[in-house]
Amino acid sequence: MSDASLPTSLFTLASNIALGGWLLLVLAPQWRITHRVVVSGALPLVLAAMYAACIGYHYLSPHGSEGGFGSLTEVTALFRDPWALLAGWVHYLCFDLAVGAWELRDAQRRGLPHLLVVPTLVLTFLLGPVGLLLYAGLRRFYPAPTVVA
Repeated sequence: MSDASLPTSLFTLASNIALGGWLLLVLAPQWRITHRVVVSGALPLVLAAMYAACIGYHYLSPHGSEGGFGSLTEVTALFRDPWALLAGWVHYLCFDLAVGAWELRDAQRRGLPHLLVVPTLVLTFLLGPVGLLLYAGLRRFYPAPTVVA
């Protein structure tokens, strides 16, 4: 495998890992494996480790000093490097899946019907903050259970 094809292969791997997590959240929310692998945060942590490796590889490469976060122009320059672009993609996958896991965990604690949560999960998967916004609105109608000491 050439160095140029490695980011493409890792893109596919990361995307498939995340998709598997999302399918578990949507289709098998009560399954023990879903809780152990996704809701616990384990799968997002796998993506976090992948992100760390990709961003580390970028900054250790000859292109590591190009671009930055100070302006849109710098971000554009940063994402011309395939390793930085891959890191950005894995960053999205990791954080969106972590948010989806939190949504499911919170919804189950509040007793929200799963069919109401599914659209928020789908939107979080596809449009990140839009799904979170929808879930934030939905959870207002289902207060957290009170804990009796």
